[in-house]
Amino acid sequence: VQLQASGGGLVQVGGSLRLSCAAFERIFSRYHMGWFRQAPGKEREFVAGFNWRAGSTLYSDSVKGRFTISTDNAKNTMYLQMDSLKPEDTATYYCAADLNWPLRQRGMDYWGRGTLVTVSS
Repeated sequence: VQLQASGGGLVQVGGSLRLSCAAFERIFSRYHMGWFRQAPGKEREFVAGFNWRAGSTLYSDSVKGRFTISTDNAKNTMYLQMDSLKPEDTATYYCAADLNWPLRQRGMDYWGRGTLVTVSS
C-alpha cells in the first residue's frame, strides 16, 4: 500500500489548510486511516482517524472541533481539513493505514511521507 501526503505549507494563525493523502489502490474499505503529526523535538502523535467499518471518526483533544478527517472513495484520497490553525499545530503531518482499530502510531501498517505545516503568528 502506497500513500502520498500533500497540501502542507505556510499559513497564518487562524487560517486553514487541507491536507490530502492519495492511496494508489482502493484501501478505504479494508484499512482504517489516520493522520499523525510530529513537531520538532517531539514524538509523533495521533491527530485524527477514520474507522471504515463503523464509519466513525476520532480526534485528539488538541484538534477536536477544528480539524475534520474525510475520505473520497472514488478518488482513493483521504483529507484533513484544518481550520483555526494555531502555532502549536506546526508539524510534519503523516497519513497512515492500519487493519486494526484503534490506531496506534507505533503499530501502523503503512505510512505516507510527511508534509510540513507551518503556522506563523
